[in-house]
Amino acid sequence: MDIRETLRRNLEKIEEQITSACEQAGRDRGEVTLVAVTKSVNIEVAAALLELGVSNLGESRPQELWRKAAALPQARWHLVGHLQRNKVARTLPLVVLIHSVDSERLLRALEEEGRERNRVADVLLEFNLSGESSKHGFAAADEPRLPDVLAEVQYVRVRGLMTLAPLGTDHETARPTFARLRELRDRLAIRLLGTPHTLHHLSMGMSGDFRGAILEGATLIRIGTALFTGLPDVSTTELPKSLD
Repeated sequence: MDIRETLRRNLEKIEEQITSACEQAGRDRGEVTLVAVTKSVNIEVAAALLELGVSNLGESRPQELWRKAAALPQARWHLVGHLQRNKVARTLPLVVLIHSVDSERLLRALEEEGRERNRVADVLLEFNLSGESSKHGFAAADEPRLPDVLAEVQYVRVRGLMTLAPLGTDHETARPTFARLRELRDRLAIRLLGTPHTLHHLSMGMSGDFRGAILEGATLIRIGTALFTGLPDVSTTELPKSLD
């Protein structure tokens, strides 16, 4: 099976859905960026995505991001999963955006690392709006105190918010969660006017619900499964040991 051809077909189908959702929402297609989440595939597949014009690649695990970024430094890497503080130093230089800043402790660890490197980190704040214990993130109740917390950082710029829809939802049933994130973002953005934190982005929507996310204002959609449908076994276990 031709991996590149399968990816091309899957990309075409996804692009049709993105374009349709943008038209339905009255939005420009250029407002939505596809982040291809490569956590379940190997470097060969990730490289094929780059050849097909998908430059924004995402990983859930920092260690996997390190390995793939070493092989594909030309990609624009996004960390979309949980980041432990002891992995901040190695991860920060490799990514264009961290989607998953889920606590004040992580925010302060990024601030400390940015200060040491004299480098500003672009991040999104992750919110757990479903209340599921399996998910990380700030709670909606944390909203009032966040402007004061963000006023204390100089080497972290918050570019928006991120969330995951509740388990078992689809394009339509996930929309209330996505709408809540957009409303929360809009309120925070007003309180952060005049600061370096612009909150332009909403990272929400995955393979099963990205159309609903676009209708509610997503600027970044994180797609994995829908991209890799029909591929043979191309798991990350095939990564070369030389990249460990």
